[in-house]
Amino acid sequence: MTGPYTFEFEDGLVREWRLTEDGATFREVERYRPSLFVSAPDLSSLEQRLRSDPKVSGTTRERWAADLHESHVDERTELLRVSVERVDEIRTLAREIRGGDERERYAPGAIRLYDVDLDPGFRYCLDNGIDPTPERGSPAIRGPDRGLRTLEIEIDEPGLADEDVSELRLDGERVTGDPADVCWSIGRRLDRVDPDVLVLSHGDLVPVLESAAARAGLEEFHLGRLPGWRRIAGANTYESYGAVGHSPARYRVPGRAIVDRSNSFLWHQSGLPGLLYMVEKTGRPLQEVAGGSIGTLLTSRQIRLARNEHDVLAPQNKWEPEEFKDVSTLHAGDRGGFTFSPEVGFHEDVHEIDFASLYPRIICRRNVSPETIGCDRDHGSGGSDASPLDSARDDAATVPELEYDRCSKPGFLPEVLMPLLDDRAEIKRQLESDSLADEAARRLRAESGAIKWVLVSCFGYQGYRNAKFGRIECHESINAYARDIALRAKTRLEDGGWHVVHGIVDSLWVTAREDDPEPLEAVIEDVSSSVGIDLEHDGRYEWVCFVPLRDSGEGASAGGDSVSPVSSSSPPNSRSRSTRPGALNKYFGKRTDGNYKFRGIETRQRSTPEYVAESQREFVTVLDRERDPAAVCDALEARIGRLRRGAVDPDRLVHTKRVSRRLEEYSQRTRTVAALERYDRHGVDRHPGQSVEYVVTDDDADGIERVRLAFEDCPSVDVDYYSRLLVSACESVVSPLGWDRRRIREHLRDGRTVRLSTFASSK
Repeated sequence: MTGPYTFEFEDGLVREWRLTEDGATFREVERYRPSLFVSAPDLSSLEQRLRSDPKVSGTTRERWAADLHESHVDERTELLRVSVERVDEIRTLAREIRGGDERERYAPGAIRLYDVDLDPGFRYCLDNGIDPTPERGSPAIRGPDRGLRTLEIEIDEPGLADEDVSELRLDGERVTGDPADVCWSIGRRLDRVDPDVLVLSHGDLVPVLESAAARAGLEEFHLGRLPGWRRIAGANTYESYGAVGHSPARYRVPGRAIVDRSNSFLWHQSGLPGLLYMVEKTGRPLQEVAGGSIGTLLTSRQIRLARNEHDVLAPQNKWEPEEFKDVSTLHAGDRGGFTFSPEVGFHEDVHEIDFASLYPRIICRRNVSPETIGCDRDHGSGGSDASPLDSARDDAATVPELEYDRCSKPGFLPEVLMPLLDDRAEIKRQLESDSLADEAARRLRAESGAIKWVLVSCFGYQGYRNAKFGRIECHESINAYARDIALRAKTRLEDGGWHVVHGIVDSLWVTAREDDPEPLEAVIEDVSSSVGIDLEHDGRYEWVCFVPLRDSGEGASAGGDSVSPVSSSSPPNSRSRSTRPGALNKYFGKRTDGNYKFRGIETRQRSTPEYVAESQREFVTVLDRERDPAAVCDALEARIGRLRRGAVDPDRLVHTKRVSRRLEEYSQRTRTVAALERYDRHGVDRHPGQSVEYVVTDDDADGIERVRLAFEDCPSVDVDYYSRLLVSACESVVSPLGWDRRRIREHLRDGRTVRLSTFASSK
């Protein structure tokens, strides 16, 4: 039997659920007393006052490292451990300490709190040394989902809003009938499958189904392995990195973990195997991993490692201010990542090379961590404290450009990230095997995807104002190292006879500048050895088009006929280079394996309707076959023709847009506002951070008649509006060859006979 994998907390009692061969069993743990920690100028008087608080079950004095710097130099601070009766009283007590004792007796910031905002299951596992990774059966038969059983329940939005459960889906199978029949069907499926994980289209299905069953008199119906359910958090709207998000209410049922698909980024990216990998690496129970953001998972891994290995507690607030800097250092520190502006045009025989996990490997190879940047250069340098993570060729103890001192004693962040990097490298090695079974490959790809997203967040997290173990100097140092690496790579490539046509942070696109350049693999190996981070050959393209910025510059945007489709004066391996500046990371091309790659253009944008995205992919195919912008415009004409004939299903014209504010807060009559008004008419709540899905029916209309929602009947669509979208998608494809929107429209008005080859791939 494995350890517990899901938990319920009720009035000081904890119910631990463990998987068995047949299902699951539980045991009840009494007298669990969670704690927070306090640092204050006068611990004695604070301790005396807290002992009289009815929420407090006890206090003790303990010595812990107050931050990573103290742990780094092996120092400890005396803190007050305050234990409470119930886990949900931790935050209440923290607010009282900060709002009362600090405000009345001390200066702001004099009282510091630790281990306050930990989710209950994660806190319990952390306090008791529990690994909540669920597994059932022997390793040989577990499969990618480690033996867990799941049941997916899905309902459409109008049904959820009306609490109408007369139609839903169980594992994709449609179930209809009156609510009593549907609930009875769900109950039978629960009894037969006995799932460990409920995968719900929306968490609000829990109260809706339980209420429907109660109204139908089905006393034996319950979603959990025991009767009852509980709401553990309400819905809320938040802002992160300038984007508005929405977190729906969260629920718990006994003995089963819930995955709310409407609130689980990682489920959509890597499925259950990816979630389970993160349970193992973070120590968070499955349900808390499913509902956590990528930043939350990284923080959880840091918190567990900081406490278990370094005696460092999780601060409620980040206390480390930005250090004083002179103007030149501020200027260098604010530069960000390095980019080489793309050379707009059609380029042939292009190689894409990139640094493997550049930012996390900079952290590990250069020993970048909050306690190592700016520490005494003499401390821990050399001898037995020298870091094995340092590159042999990275002898300088200061950060390039910034001149921050960098300690060589192994840092905290490399310790957090290195196991993830090693796992991903091993997964990549295993996936190259031809003998790998399909199920094993699926699990490995899911785990690799989960690792990827956590590694992506580790750099930005260092500059995030609420990061518990973040520091702006680390963020600046990582960027400085990345700029230095990019410039060193560019210099070496050019010395070897290669030309960089575009570069962005960790990726470079190069073409041969000379007839007989140095072998690219030899240059790549030399760069990798020089910088201590692998530069990899990501792929070779027959051709790549870098897309210009729209409505800027001169040349094609001004006249439309200033650049010919094929210019004899173009540089080697390129065609029709535009004078307009290029859009960063906006390109498309054909690899030598025959596959197309798209970045930044409409087909990769979440809001683009399916028909427009599909049309743009066809435009690229036509450009590849004909090498002529006029042929692409002929394909555009055929696509517009299908719209005008009514041959396109409105379901393929749905826009998906994220809402940034409440309906009453909008001042402009936008399509999003019209969609929100229609949702409101149906009684479907839409909060900031959620998405609306609609089809444009009359873009010139006022109010709600401008659009129809995705689940509404749509008698007609605005052909002119969607034609403009198709023209815009076509412009992205032909603009590298010098054609702008005006020239596209002129071609469409010419009335010339459309070539038959245009219809070869038209659908």
